[in-house]
Amino acid sequence: MARGATIVIDLGKTLSKVSLWDLDGQMLDRQVRPNIPLEIDGTRRLDAHDIGAWLLETLSRYADHPVTTIIPVGHGAGVAALVDGKLAFAPLDYEQAIPDEVMGAYRDQRDPFGHTGSPALPDGLNFGSQLWWLDRLQPGVIARATLLPWAQYWAWFLTGNAVSEVTSLGCHSDLWSPQGADFSAMAHRLGWAARFAPVVRAGDTVGTLLPEIAKTTGLSENVRVLAGLHDSNAALLAARGFAEIADNEATVLSTGTWFIGMRLPATPVDTASLPEARDCLVNIDVHGRPVPSARFMGGREIETLIEIDTRRVDIKPDQPALLAAVPAVLRAQRLILPTLMRGFGPYPDSAFAWINRPEDWYERRAAACLYAALVADTLLDLIGASGRLLVEGRFAEAEVFVRALASLRPDTAVYTANAHNDVSFGALRLIDPGLKPQGELVRVEPLDADLDTYRNRWKAEVEAARTRSAA
Repeated sequence: MARGATIVIDLGKTLSKVSLWDLDGQMLDRQVRPNIPLEIDGTRRLDAHDIGAWLLETLSRYADHPVTTIIPVGHGAGVAALVDGKLAFAPLDYEQAIPDEVMGAYRDQRDPFGHTGSPALPDGLNFGSQLWWLDRLQPGVIARATLLPWAQYWAWFLTGNAVSEVTSLGCHSDLWSPQGADFSAMAHRLGWAARFAPVVRAGDTVGTLLPEIAKTTGLSENVRVLAGLHDSNAALLAARGFAEIADNEATVLSTGTWFIGMRLPATPVDTASLPEARDCLVNIDVHGRPVPSARFMGGREIETLIEIDTRRVDIKPDQPALLAAVPAVLRAQRLILPTLMRGFGPYPDSAFAWINRPEDWYERRAAACLYAALVADTLLDLIGASGRLLVEGRFAEAEVFVRALASLRPDTAVYTANAHNDVSFGALRLIDPGLKPQGELVRVEPLDADLDTYRNRWKAEVEAARTRSAA
């Protein structure tokens, strides 16, 4: 093996992860930390300070390895403000509610969906809304700050050099125009475009480690740090390493806190026609190309439904029992109606309800997986997904979920991949685009059950609930 190693820092909403990889794409080590938001002056914030301390401690574990490169990855709804070479304040957590009067005034500023590909989202999920509110909470700070997305904040943290990057700017921020490949009209009009650090490519080198970072971690000062990218776009890069996906018509369903369907169209599509009101959006890939996308908060919903750690629906020893529970769920028409996380997903205004809730623990978890499959099936239809579907992330091993999807979409080849061929592996492909994933895609076997009747009943109940709500 050639000498050299790469560290990927994947700082998501729920978890922070650091992984060490060799040049052949083999993962050597992985460390994980749960993220706990702060509350400062009554607002939820990202705990950048403690994440940073943990990151330095974790990087020091790899001081004896020949590390040459670090790649930051982050979720797409965080924005940092630097003033006088320091973080001006802890970034807002995107689940922080924004006062109605502030949000109302902000909505009047937004560009049309056809211009930005950003739907109007609750709380701070359009990080333009975060900037609008921050400009009122802390007058004058935004006006003189250098702004940068969450992933690129960590590139600055390690190197002292501030940059922005298109996959992060183009992630339902309201700040980017996919067709114009530039900041949105609103971002220019409000002066935010001029405040953002220069836009570079995800694979560009931002700089090398600051001397104090090198000293603290024991890593070489010559370690280069890339600009990095949005986590779901890293999942796209990982998927494109498989021949079955590559440049074919395919969709990647990334599963974690969010379930995000991202279609890789074989030919260009009109993204302006996506239904904005159903949580559809346009992501931007590392090449600047629009990616029709749709999502719902699947991991959070499953966690809420089963009232225990989300791993419990995909933990391997339980898979046979969960699969065995499916027939009873179908026979009794045990249904979950959306939406547990109001404001998100294909049914943002619908109210959650159980129909024929089971007492059996396995049936309840199996029903949660079937519910997730039904909602995922809906969002995949919204973006015109066809041909091939790769389910990646931590719920790819939830057999009821993935096999139900294969049953619901019989004309689609549904695949899963090795769990290590994920976001972090995709980031590695910024360095070596020819890097091939370890192992093969696995074709998912549909459930040995008729889900058509179950889906039809579910759709009818969803529509009836929506009608009652509108009355």
